[in-house]
Amino acid sequence: MTSADGSAPSSSGLRYFSDESEFSDRSRLTAAEIRESTAVMEALHQWREADRLLAEAARRYMELNESDMRAIRMLIHAQKQGILVTPKDVAAWVGISGASTTKLIVRLVDGGHLVRVPHPRDKRTLCIEVTESTALAAREAVGRQHARRFDAAAAMSSEERYAVIRFLEALTEADLPRGVLAAAANTDGDVPSRDVLRKGEP
Repeated sequence: MTSADGSAPSSSGLRYFSDESEFSDRSRLTAAEIRESTAVMEALHQWREADRLLAEAARRYMELNESDMRAIRMLIHAQKQGILVTPKDVAAWVGISGASTTKLIVRLVDGGHLVRVPHPRDKRTLCIEVTESTALAAREAVGRQHARRFDAAAAMSSEERYAVIRFLEALTEADLPRGVLAAAANTDGDVPSRDVLRKGEP
C-alpha cells in the first residue's frame, strides 16, 4: 500500500529511503520515476521487516536461534529432495565455520532436533537429518505462513511475475558485497560455498 505521493508509508510515518542519493546517478529519471523507485524500496523494506518479525516468532516458537533455524530449514528441504547432507554442507548453507557447525549439530542432536546417520557410501562420513517431530513442528509453525507467499505470487499475472523475478535477480546482483564490504565478507576462511542444493528456502 502506498501513500498519496507514491511512497510506501511505515508504521511510524518515517520513510526508510530518501528521494535523494549521493551514490546513484538519477539525472536521467523524472521526479515521478524517482518517487516510484523509492516506493519500491520502501515496500521491499516493509516486507523485510515482516519477514524478520515472522522469523523471530518462529524462533521463539521453536526455541531455537537463527543459525539453528537455517540449518533445520535446509535439512528439511534436502530430505524432501532426497539429498544427503553432511556437517560440511550445513556449514556451507548456514555460513558458519566448521567449529561452530560442530557445536550447532551437538546442541540440536542433544535437543532432539537432529540425528546423525551413517553415509550410505562413505562409512567415514556421517549425515545429518531432522527428526520427524521437529520437521512437523517447523511445518506447523511456518509452513502455512510461507504458503501465503506462494499465493501472493500466484495471484499475479505472468507479466507481473516475470517483472518481479527480473527485479529480485537484479537486486541479488546489486547486493553482492563490493569494495570494503567484499573484504569483510571473505574473512571466514574455512566456510565453504553455499551451493548445497537449490535455494527453495521459504
